[in-house]
Amino acid sequence: MPSTPSVSVKVQPLLSLVSAAEWDACANPDPARYNPFVSHAFLKALEDAGTVGGKTGWHPQHLVLEDEQGGIAGCMPLYVKAHSQGEYVFDHAFADALHRAGGRYYPKLQGAVPFSPVPGPRLLVRPGAASGDVTKLLALAGVQLAGQLECSSLHMTFLEKAEWELLGGLGFLQRTDQQFHWQNAGYATFDDFLETLASRKRKAIRKERCEALASGLTLERLTGAEITEAHWDHFYEFYCDTGNRKWGRPYLNRKFFSLLGEAMAERCLLVMVKRDGAYVAGALNLIGGDCLYGRYWGAIEHHACLHFEVCYYQAIDWAIAHGLRRVEAGAQGSHKLARGYLPATTYSVHWFADQRLTDAVAQYLEQERLEVAQTAEFLTNMGPFKKFAVEEAD
Repeated sequence: MPSTPSVSVKVQPLLSLVSAAEWDACANPDPARYNPFVSHAFLKALEDAGTVGGKTGWHPQHLVLEDEQGGIAGCMPLYVKAHSQGEYVFDHAFADALHRAGGRYYPKLQGAVPFSPVPGPRLLVRPGAASGDVTKLLALAGVQLAGQLECSSLHMTFLEKAEWELLGGLGFLQRTDQQFHWQNAGYATFDDFLETLASRKRKAIRKERCEALASGLTLERLTGAEITEAHWDHFYEFYCDTGNRKWGRPYLNRKFFSLLGEAMAERCLLVMVKRDGAYVAGALNLIGGDCLYGRYWGAIEHHACLHFEVCYYQAIDWAIAHGLRRVEAGAQGSHKLARGYLPATTYSVHWFADQRLTDAVAQYLEQERLEVAQTAEFLTNMGPFKKFAVEEAD
């Protein structure tokens, strides 16, 4: 592995072998921008629950850069992948192209948070004078590790724009996509937010909120010690229902949610729905420093507009009440536009060992980036906000 006079690079197959305090000093040095998904606790819960490792096709190979004193100067959550499941940046066309050319796409290296299409840092560097050098060294170490493990490629997905730009300068291929995020313009109440919408959209949201609870449903918002194992039991039932319908097999197991609750209860927000005293639906959010991250939703009964209320409007309401700057409600979903969630660009980078694939993908991504930008502009202009509100947000 590459090294400098002051930094050495190690590969750790288990996050339990890495100091939580040292990892988090790199992952979340600024509490105001805390991202729970790159925290030691979240990633370790995935491993301890067995959702990664073993026969899952996600094999941890975390990069850790140590300084002369043995402290961590930088790190990256990294996995050898035997498939392309649970990533949300789709590369099946790349795999098919290399296969048709006589190559082998798997295994590959993935710098990501498993099963979580949540933007955030991927090259985790402890703040300091040499942070730029450490960032580059992490990226280059990833490329070298891909070669040592005979991987076809290295992918870093849902990274931050600054990382995307830096890695593009190092020769990584750049890709964009979009999600829909809600931005808090300093609203004091949900009604303040509604007042920025066009009249027809405002009335539609109010109607949806009324319809969602019209059949006698009640809501609970739970966090911290309020969340019990019984709540996780119910929520896991809802999660499995959604997973079985959407993915065929849920990525996470019941143990993961218990471990998450043990390690990060204060970062969890459960919105649970009851009918006649029994839980029938729920959504899990994770609380960041300036963002509420909507993650999983499920229901064992169908009720009109309930998904919009529990996943989108409750998240907005909670974010306003707690002064968070935005809500990220997961991947895809242009239906979020009418609910006040506007297009936000997401970023990934890709390196391929095969130059033929590099050349072909580079041409494809150039056109794809243009289409993503054009689509985002079109959808933003179609958003529910009054014209002056969009102009002020810009």
